[in-house]
Amino acid sequence: MSIEQDVVAVAERSREASHELALATRAHKDAALHAMADGLRARAPEVLAANAEDVARAEAAGTPANIVDRLRLTEERIEAMAGGLVEVAGLPDPVGEVVRGSTLANGLELRQVRVPFGVVGMIYEARPNVTADAAGICLKSGNAVLLRGSSSARSSNRAVVAVLRDALEATGLPADAVQLVPGDSHDSVKALMRARGHVDVLIPRGGAGLIRSVVEESTVPVIETGTGNCHVYVDAGADLDKALAIVLNSKTHRTSVCNAAESLLVHADVAEAFVPRVLAALQEQGVTVHGDAAFAAYDGVVPATDEDWAAEYLSLDLAARVVPSVEEAVAHIRRWSSGHTEAIVTEDLGAARLFTAAVDSAAVLVNASTRFTDGGEFGFGAEIGISTQKLHARGPMGLPEMTSTKYVVTGNGHVR
Repeated sequence: MSIEQDVVAVAERSREASHELALATRAHKDAALHAMADGLRARAPEVLAANAEDVARAEAAGTPANIVDRLRLTEERIEAMAGGLVEVAGLPDPVGEVVRGSTLANGLELRQVRVPFGVVGMIYEARPNVTADAAGICLKSGNAVLLRGSSSARSSNRAVVAVLRDALEATGLPADAVQLVPGDSHDSVKALMRARGHVDVLIPRGGAGLIRSVVEESTVPVIETGTGNCHVYVDAGADLDKALAIVLNSKTHRTSVCNAAESLLVHADVAEAFVPRVLAALQEQGVTVHGDAAFAAYDGVVPATDEDWAAEYLSLDLAARVVPSVEEAVAHIRRWSSGHTEAIVTEDLGAARLFTAAVDSAAVLVNASTRFTDGGEFGFGAEIGISTQKLHARGPMGLPEMTSTKYVVTGNGHVR
C-alpha cells in the first residue's frame, strides 16, 4: 500500500474507536487514564531506554541543546506525564455538558451539548511528553487520536504509545483510540494533512515552520497553536523589585518553551534605575541581551535588528528596548508579537487597563510571569496546546476545547 493508503487505514481504525469512545462513561475513561499512568510508571525503564536512543541520535547529529532538552525524558518527567493523566482523570467530563438550553415559545426543548470531535490528528516536534498529554486529553474528551511526532523522537513515542495502548486494551477500551501515524518521512505528514473526511481536526504543535506548513497545506481543519514571541513590559508605575523577579522568571525559568519571554520593554521613566539592574541579573544567568541604543550603551549588549524583535529564540537570548510610553509599548507588541502572551508590570491601574484592552494576544498578564500561560497553571489539567488563533479556541486548550457541540431538540409531536 502507498503511504496515503496506510494513513487512511489507521484513520479508519481511529474512526471506529471514536464511535466506542463517544459512548464510554466517565468512570470507564477515568479507569483507562489511571491504567495509562500506572503503565508509564511501571514501564519507565523501557521508555527511558527508548528515549536514550533518541537523545543519542540527536546529540550525534549536533542538535541544539534546547531541542535536546525538549526531547529528553527523565524519571521525573515520566512521573509528570503519569501525574498529568491522573489529573485529567480527576477533571469533569466535558462530553454531554449543556452549554445552553431553553424551552421555546412553542414548547420545544432546546439543548446545546458538548460532543467529541471524533478523530484528532496531532503533528508535533521533539517533546515525547506531548504523546501522553494528547492521548489523555483526547481520551477524556471522547476523541481518538492519531499522533505524528517528529522522527527525532520516534523510539520514545513508540514506547509511550505501546504502554498507552496496552492500558486501553486492559480496561476494555479500543487500543486504536491511540495510534501513531505510520511512516517517518514527510510524506506521512502530508498524507495526514490531506486526510479530510477521515480526520476531523488537526493540531500542529511545534516551531513556526511546522505550524505554517500545516496551516497552509492542510485540507483537514486546523486549530493553530502559535509560536511564542512573548513580551514583558515594565511600566513607569512598576514596582521594580516585582519587575526584576518577573523578567527573570519569564526568561530563564525554562527557555525552550513557548511561554518564555523573548522581548523586554522598559518605560523610559524607569530605564535609568532598572536597565542596569536587570541587565546585570540577566547576564549573571547567562542571558545574551539584544538591545536598542539605550540598552546597547551597556557592556555585553548586542545591537538588536528587526530579526531580534521578531524572534522566538527558545534560548538564553532576549531582545530589549526602552519605550517612551505605554502606548509605544503596545504599538511595538502589535507589530512584532506572535499573539501568544504579553505581560505588564505596573502599580498604575490605568496603565494596566489600557494595556489589557489594547494588546490583542491569547493571554495578557498583569504583574505575573509569562510562564503562567499554561493549561496546568490555569487549572485545566494537561493541555493539548496553546491556540493563538481566534476561531473555536484561544489560549491553553484543555478538555472543553477538544469538543464541538450539537443541538438536541425534543418535542411532543411538533410539526412546522
